[in-house]
Amino acid sequence: MSLFIYAGSMQYVGVGLLDAGASILTTAIATIMINARHLFYSISMIGKYKDTGYYKPYLIFALTDETYSLLCDGIIPEGVNQDKYRFFVSLFNHCYWIAGSIIGSLIGTVLPISTAGIEFSMTALFITAFTEQWLTTKDHVPALVGLLCTLLCLVLFGRDSFLIPAMILITLVLTILRRREEDKV
Repeated sequence: MSLFIYAGSMQYVGVGLLDAGASILTTAIATIMINARHLFYSISMIGKYKDTGYYKPYLIFALTDETYSLLCDGIIPEGVNQDKYRFFVSLFNHCYWIAGSIIGSLIGTVLPISTAGIEFSMTALFITAFTEQWLTTKDHVPALVGLLCTLLCLVLFGRDSFLIPAMILITLVLTILRRREEDKV
């Protein structure tokens, strides 16, 4: 799964779905819902990935939370080919993920490790990524749009049903803002 799916949270859910005998449709819907945040990543990377040639398919596939955090600030060492840099950052993150999955699996079969409370790690990851992006970019509009749309949907739809409407609203607002910016240029 680490090699071909490469979507951390989906891998955890995937094991449960496989174990429960879920249908292909259920698995596909769960995958789309769980990884919908990648839509937001990809929107902001359109310009950076536009002319990446034969690197593009892998760059799109490998755009995970961690890779996005490393590539979104746009700081590439001077004298380094941008496409190769992005490709190798993506590839190394993928390799680290595969190695971590294998090591974790091997250690998990030997040591009894409690995973109670581990769900907070994704929240911590998002807070860290958000803070880093806030500090390294001058344009805070996407972050503010995300926060405001999420809070609005939380109030309107409640705690159990806000996530999908929030993602749809964020995508819609950012797409409209992007088109307005493109029209100005």
